[in-house]
Amino acid sequence: MKRYIVLTGMFLFYCAGGPLLAQRRPNIIFILSDDHAYQAISAYGSRLAVTPNIDRIAKEGVLFTRAMVTNSICGPSRASLLTGKYSHKNGYTLNEKRFNTDQPVFPALMAEHGYQTAWIGKWHLGNLPKGFDYFRILNGQGEYYNPDIIGPKDTTRVNGYVTDIITQMTEDWLNARDTSRPFMLIMGEKATHREWLPDLQDLGAFDKTDLPLPSTFDDRYQGRRAAADQDMTIARTMRLKEDLKVHADYEHGGIYNRFTPSQKKAFYDYYENRISREFDDRKDTGEALVRWKYQRYMKDYLSVARSLDRNIGKVLDFLDEKGLTRNTVVVYASDQGFYLGEHGWFDKRWIYEESLRTPFAVRYPGVAAAGSRVSAITLNVDWAPTLLDMAGIKAPADMQGVSFLPLLKGDGAAASRWRKAMYYHYYEYPQPHHVYPHFGIRTERWVLARFYGPADFWELYDLDSDPNELKNLYGSKGYESVIAGLKRQLRDLIVQYDDREALGMMDMK
Repeated sequence: MKRYIVLTGMFLFYCAGGPLLAQRRPNIIFILSDDHAYQAISAYGSRLAVTPNIDRIAKEGVLFTRAMVTNSICGPSRASLLTGKYSHKNGYTLNEKRFNTDQPVFPALMAEHGYQTAWIGKWHLGNLPKGFDYFRILNGQGEYYNPDIIGPKDTTRVNGYVTDIITQMTEDWLNARDTSRPFMLIMGEKATHREWLPDLQDLGAFDKTDLPLPSTFDDRYQGRRAAADQDMTIARTMRLKEDLKVHADYEHGGIYNRFTPSQKKAFYDYYENRISREFDDRKDTGEALVRWKYQRYMKDYLSVARSLDRNIGKVLDFLDEKGLTRNTVVVYASDQGFYLGEHGWFDKRWIYEESLRTPFAVRYPGVAAAGSRVSAITLNVDWAPTLLDMAGIKAPADMQGVSFLPLLKGDGAAASRWRKAMYYHYYEYPQPHHVYPHFGIRTERWVLARFYGPADFWELYDLDSDPNELKNLYGSKGYESVIAGLKRQLRDLIVQYDDREALGMMDMK
């Protein structure tokens, strides 16, 4: 009799196989912010900001402390997420091109295996998404206020603050989805991208805080040609009117033309009557002006991040309210790292730490131990194969990333076999920001980079003795064997990832 009951139960289970088995596969929400630095997240020990909702993902899941990107710039990072490939393989090496959506992307593979897929928010890949059941995306970079939202057939302007709008569209889609199928949703956030326009409720949120300068803020770039020749400093590059809203043009300025009267009044009252007046009264010049610009930059940046974190909390609460938390993986990541005044900079692009390293946290109930950390070197080309692995789908052979699901599960044997070095290649030159193209290798201890284009040279940094990457050791006596070994490793990685352009430049002394 017992055997009959068991067999009958199994028969009924497999007869209903589609829905029943589908519900055993996890739902996935991947939140991808723009330019959000790990230094601005309290889970990483930030002294600048408190981010309770991103911290909640880490506390209830896993925080990755060496999550890195293969090309530190927005569009190419999204392309690597979609394809699991390096930029030279997916064809999207720099911004403002058209991503080839006819190539295989992981959401299309998930859809073939029964997942409902959606992309909501910032896309910024020069065309319309393919491989998704649903999409509502921002127009280009998108606007912080009253953004234009593009769907498959039309474009609609939606009043409100962009981060709130993305959250609302997400909840609307989740409420309307086919509940018999698991879902995979990517939320593409506009925040925290330049020009850092806070939500009205966050204007002045950090005005009473005197933010500490990074220890490398006054870097003079001695012995580092690339660092000296960039155009991304707070001192020279950051604009008073456009970036810091000092005497902004509210009548003819493009971004303010889409504001409602009440939105424009709130901005005018804050930035013109308070911040611009403070600027005029101070009459700062030289070093004092640079420090004032840093304070204003950071207070706007952190205010924008505050809204981002608040909305992540709304999404987590929504999952709780709908009973979805236990079977939904939540990932938080940024498209790359970002400079918050380190070396006097803002922006990204470099193989250096603040640019290369990105925040990454995963909550996977019942699989990933709450409050754990992963220190292994993981890459954004690993994201797609990992998400596929979570869904029980085999990654295509031509994906260059590797699933780190075993690391999430705390598999010590897998961790011991994991990569000990990563390969990096950045292309976009000369504009914007005049960062020389370069490729290189990063290990736990060393950074070796080959800069090319207008000038050819190498750099070497020892992260053990010089974590801020201030002393270029390339060519220094005593490092010959270290350089030779790193070059052999670098060549092996270049061959492994089939970067023929870089291979042709490897023999330069």
